[in-house]
Amino acid sequence: MNRQMFLFAVLALSTVSAWAADNCATEIHGTDQMTFDKTSIEIPKTCSTFTVTLSHPGSMPKSVMGHNWVLTKTEDMQAVIDDGQKVGEEKDYLKPQDERVIAHTRLLGGGETDSVTIKTNDLKTGTPYSFFCSFPFHATLMKGTLTLGS
Repeated sequence: MNRQMFLFAVLALSTVSAWAADNCATEIHGTDQMTFDKTSIEIPKTCSTFTVTLSHPGSMPKSVMGHNWVLTKTEDMQAVIDDGQKVGEEKDYLKPQDERVIAHTRLLGGGETDSVTIKTNDLKTGTPYSFFCSFPFHATLMKGTLTLGS
């Protein structure tokens, strides 16, 4: 292989790797209007991990308009929300060590960002998953579905 072909091959492979890595992450925004800017996320089957970055571009403090990103099986969502209400803001409205919670960010106020990485082998294709904000009453509007590509 001549040098020019070698350089082309290296460049092509590095571009594919960069694209694949970018495909294994997403950013979602939680706003002062009590909304997420995404209502669904699909994780490509090629990802061994997937990172979700939550940004709160608003200006309100977390005690007034706090947001987090929580992932559970859809069937567990309401019970996780109910239990989280009981423990309050100091615990990010999530019961400590709740085994039903697959992943979550911390509770954010305006201008803050946090990320969480999910091991995709912890998820099952065909299982319904939901993401939501566990701040009181926010999940009414701030929720969506997560699916693992088949």
